[in-house]
Amino acid sequence: MQEVRGRLKIFLTLFILVTVVGTVGFMILEKLPFTDAFYYNIVTMSTVGYGDIHPTNQASQLFAVLLIVMGGATFIGVIANASELLILRRESQNRARKVNMVLGVFFIEVGRKLLDIFSNHDHSINKVRKNLLVNYNWPESNFTNALKVINEYKAIIDVSELDLEELKSFLSGKRDLLLGLLENPVIIEHDGFSDALLSVFHLLDELSNRNELSTLPNSDINHLTTDINRAYKKLMVEWVVYMRHLKEEYPYLFSIAVRTNPFDKNATPVVSD
Repeated sequence: MQEVRGRLKIFLTLFILVTVVGTVGFMILEKLPFTDAFYYNIVTMSTVGYGDIHPTNQASQLFAVLLIVMGGATFIGVIANASELLILRRESQNRARKVNMVLGVFFIEVGRKLLDIFSNHDHSINKVRKNLLVNYNWPESNFTNALKVINEYKAIIDVSELDLEELKSFLSGKRDLLLGLLENPVIIEHDGFSDALLSVFHLLDELSNRNELSTLPNSDINHLTTDINRAYKKLMVEWVVYMRHLKEEYPYLFSIAVRTNPFDKNATPVVSD
């Protein structure tokens, strides 16, 4: 899309330049006032040729031929690239909508639960919790600030406090769903979600390959801590992105997402007065 936008700017600039040069040229060559010169220039560039104004000398004729070639080419370039940009923008919006639908399935089935588990054992979560308490009145700036805070945040999850067997069981039960999401071609459009999904699947793979999780050495605990922190942070980012999308597009889904916020200790799906 950036390439098309760049081409459109070039053709638009050339079109304006040709229009200015053509108008000034006809003012000089045909001694026309600005309005008539501009009109004559547009009629010539578009090859309409009404005939009410026409070249009266050889210099004007040659100049008109040049304008027909240059003006026609730039005008077609503007129309073609503007049309392509609109089509690409519509396709991009459709792809984004599909990606966010996949994100929704993931967070409803897996992501929200993982964030709840990890945040409850994150000893530094209170440093950023206030930046994650999404509410119905959040402006765009709050989401932007939340993403900035998360990117600079360093979680401190005590894996020794986690029930790794329970985590393994939960993720194993979602294996088919995770595989299905990984195979969904629309996630390629969202690098951040792809990375988050892969980090979760990698964590599942690490846990599944250990038969006894209660007697792991410290070196292995540290290894799992790295995997968990990686998945946790990526999930936090994608959760904020998803919440922003819900607020803009689906208020009713945003409502339940706010009421089940995994970072809000007082969150409850029950609607109260």
